[in-house]
Amino acid sequence: MASAQDIENRIPITGAMILATLMNTLDSTIANVALPHIQGSVSAAQDQITWVLTSYIIATAIMTPLSGWLSQKFGRKRMFLLSIAGFTAASMLCGIATSLPEIVVFRLLQGIAGASMMPMSQNIMLDIFPLQQVPQVMAVWSAAVIMGPIVGPALGGWLTENYSWRWVFYINVPIGALAFAGLWIFMDHDEGGRQRPFDFLGFGALVLFVGAFQLMMDRGPGQDWFHSREIWFECALGLAGLWVFIVQTVTSDHPFFHRDLAKDANFVGTTVFGFFVGALLFSVTALLPSLMQNLLGYSVLESGYASMPRGLGSFMAFLAVPFLLKSIGPRKVLAIGLAISLLAIWMMTKFDLSMTSRPIMVSGVIQGMGTGLLFAPLTSLAYVTLNPAHRTEGTIVSTMARSLGSSVGISMMQAMLIQHSAVAHEALAKHIVPGDPVVGSALPSFMNPATSAGLQVLNAEITRQGTMIGYDWVFGLILIVVVGLYPLLLILRPPTQVVAGPIEASHD
Repeated sequence: MASAQDIENRIPITGAMILATLMNTLDSTIANVALPHIQGSVSAAQDQITWVLTSYIIATAIMTPLSGWLSQKFGRKRMFLLSIAGFTAASMLCGIATSLPEIVVFRLLQGIAGASMMPMSQNIMLDIFPLQQVPQVMAVWSAAVIMGPIVGPALGGWLTENYSWRWVFYINVPIGALAFAGLWIFMDHDEGGRQRPFDFLGFGALVLFVGAFQLMMDRGPGQDWFHSREIWFECALGLAGLWVFIVQTVTSDHPFFHRDLAKDANFVGTTVFGFFVGALLFSVTALLPSLMQNLLGYSVLESGYASMPRGLGSFMAFLAVPFLLKSIGPRKVLAIGLAISLLAIWMMTKFDLSMTSRPIMVSGVIQGMGTGLLFAPLTSLAYVTLNPAHRTEGTIVSTMARSLGSSVGISMMQAMLIQHSAVAHEALAKHIVPGDPVVGSALPSFMNPATSAGLQVLNAEITRQGTMIGYDWVFGLILIVVVGLYPLLLILRPPTQVVAGPIEASHD
């Protein structure tokens, strides 16, 4: 529970935690637009460089479950300060890395150090603010969660263009210093020492499942999926880890996560919802920079600027969320957020190689608005029916699910993009017959398939067109996934007398 000092200083404490959360989420996407530069600097292949993104996310997903146990053992203040200091130091190491293995290892350290920031900050704010203010406070906190991934590409593009890709990591140093100082000065000391028995088997099985599954998703495209023994082995390890974790959770006297979490329909529904929202948000923000730079010829700075309107849309949503929660209820806000996101993704399925930046920017504003309407109501609904005793574990599970969804989303969409781009290339190329007079008359002279140089240029253009088709197919798949989230709204119960004032149950 929060001390009197923490309650008195809750505003500066909240500011410091929001800075830490923003720094954490910013690093999930700030490197996206700089990937081509990092790839050239460390001489990495296309299928290797995505480890710069997924290594960070997967480390966060694996270490997040430990944050509750560690904070109880060492104290919340000490744990938070260690996380900020470790994250900032790992950011510096990423900036000075000279090879792909180095930067992947340092990104893993970033994820390990920063894993506890989001669940701990969320849990602390739930303690230091009265229950009736939680929806408004969570709306502000959600702004940091969602603004980091959205602002990241624009900020990363500007830093890479004007300085170098290394500055996308150095930028964390001043932010981390401010967050560290804020918590050091204003937050009350917590001795800790309250940990419950640690379920080593449950945690180990969970780590095995997450690690093996992520490795399978990342290695699958290059290994031809289940035609490879390696992928079968990783799949078997992941399934074994999941099975052991489930059995241990059901049968153990002290499971890693309390069984009551699975009995709360609201919590389960919002956790599943958050998993897919994480997959949706991060996969789109990871795909768009490569589309703009590799297919449309944008510079890293131009692609960053084209991503900025997404942040504007989110900012507009954050201003409206507290009023919408109070007037129409969280379930309807979620439904509206999904509908707006559907419109944006439908617009993305219409992208083509002749478009200007306008469709990207307009769809970005709309998607930013849609995504911005999702996080605060999800938080409000997740804990309204959950026993307060399980709140710490609840924040950990929901954060882990969102991180795992982000990692899975990036890996799956990248894999499907590669696969369907190849399929589209083959479908387009089979219509090109060298020596066919119809084909020859329809193509410009520099693409004449009868000559070696012309065939190379033509193949490059077919690859470009096929990749654009692949992007549109992936956006279409995301559209279907978003539609499939609507039934989850039916199992979410609106707040009742438990939360009075800011959210009125009668409206939902």
